[in-house]
Amino acid sequence: MRPPALLRRLQLRGCRRGALLFLLCWAAAWVLVSTFLLVHRGVFSERCTDAESRRILGRLCQDYREETLTGDLCDDLCVAENLVYKHCLYYEKGKKVIQLDWQGRPVILKSKKDIFSSYQSLSVLEEADAQDLPETELLLLVALEVKNVLGLDLSNSTSIPFWSRRKKSPQWKAQVASMWSLLQQEEYVYFSLLQDFSKHVLQVIGTCGHFYAVEYLDSGQAWHPTMFPLKDLSKSLFTSGKRRVEAINVIALSFLDMVTQFDNDFTHRLHLCDIKPENFAIRKDLTVVAIDMDMAFFEPKMREILDQNCTGDEDCNFFDCFSKCNRRINRCGAQRVNNNLQVICDKIFRHWFLPSIMGSLVSSDLLLRIQRAVQRCAEPVDMEVTSTGPSLASASQLYSLLQDSQKELKSNGDIFFFFGF
Repeated sequence: MRPPALLRRLQLRGCRRGALLFLLCWAAAWVLVSTFLLVHRGVFSERCTDAESRRILGRLCQDYREETLTGDLCDDLCVAENLVYKHCLYYEKGKKVIQLDWQGRPVILKSKKDIFSSYQSLSVLEEADAQDLPETELLLLVALEVKNVLGLDLSNSTSIPFWSRRKKSPQWKAQVASMWSLLQQEEYVYFSLLQDFSKHVLQVIGTCGHFYAVEYLDSGQAWHPTMFPLKDLSKSLFTSGKRRVEAINVIALSFLDMVTQFDNDFTHRLHLCDIKPENFAIRKDLTVVAIDMDMAFFEPKMREILDQNCTGDEDCNFFDCFSKCNRRINRCGAQRVNNNLQVICDKIFRHWFLPSIMGSLVSSDLLLRIQRAVQRCAEPVDMEVTSTGPSLASASQLYSLLQDSQKELKSNGDIFFFFGF
């Protein structure tokens, strides 16, 4: 017979094990539920429902019929019904993203706020003689609003895509009010300004009031082995590992092209502060497209955001855009100390150029050189110069190595150069 003290110790040990097991099971369940809710946040969003989405579109069309707002897609949406609701994709903090069918073509309808009256109105429209507002004065107001939203000065030679010269009609107030609501949405302004200059941004198809329609593209997914499914590009595209590696090469080159353009081709550098697969998509020609630019900023606005009080470097991190804290004056530097390419190398390229993805289709020596180049590109270097020189050097080195990789793949068979590289 066991002594009472020994029995008590065994019972206590059993209770402890049971409690530990319970805590472990509870923690595992919490992680699983949290992950599920994060991945499927659109499903569980309070208002991302068919009923709420149809109600929002109904209100939009009611405002159109009352001539409060207008746009080139309003007739198709509200009268001819050529734009047919499919389902809600996203709703958070007022931002609404809806998928529609437009004569057999999927399109995305977006707005930062779901109600037209939620946007700040243009005060001059309330004046009795608003109809007599000169065109030059209106364009000046547009330029000032763009500067307010993006921190960007529009030169006299810059075309204004938001307003076309036209004779003032009975719907003039609705046209100006609709334009003004769109100008308050950074992403719409970016797409409209850049779509004629860059193949790496979504194309705006049209507008209705405060909503704007853009082309539909499948976004990337962090959980996908290659991050971008590309299942619809070609029936035979991924029937072999070689095709997959070829596609990754071409997409990587397109990322480099996008980074180079955003760094150099505009009046100011364009910073992407939320780089993740979900914010990019791939067209059928394997062009990388930035599909979510809510966290994109030209240099003047970026400096304004980073210039703030701090006690340490961590206070100077704005999502993927970092600055350094000057502890002598407790102020963040206004210049970003990392760059777009560095974050892309870290969050995307680092997961691609692995033996498990590339297989033996690229020589081990070349793959190792690519991996080392990606590693150097992703790691922080001298904080004073990261945002300038190293970006160009890293892009040039990676471009050269990826071209070598394409040559190796071509020597093993035909490569699909019809995708543009």
